[in-house]
Amino acid sequence: MLLIIRTKIDSESLKKVAEDLKGYIKVVVDIRRRILSAGGQKNVDEEQMLLKDGSRQEDLWGAGLDLETNQMDFDSMINLRPTQNSSREILDQKIRQQVESITRSLLQE
Repeated sequence: MLLIIRTKIDSESLKKVAEDLKGYIKVVVDIRRRILSAGGQKNVDEEQMLLKDGSRQEDLWGAGLDLETNQMDFDSMINLRPTQNSSREILDQKIRQQVESITRSLLQE
């Protein structure tokens, strides 16, 4: 299930977005609007949801959260941008920190 999360997620919705990948949640974070889309199997689907909702491409970053280990990764095809980020991994530490902070504030209880 794909959802746009604008405020702290409730436990039922968290379970739903974690179902697709059995406890691992793919997220795309809009660092300007401080919202994210979560769930599904591909960051590109979440990215499209946010673009249709008014986000700008340059503000969107893909990541993932493992609910069992509480670890985040910052690896997604949508992060590969020749003029902004030369890797699937988010290279800019400031952007990584923003993505992690927004993700944890909206998805963790």
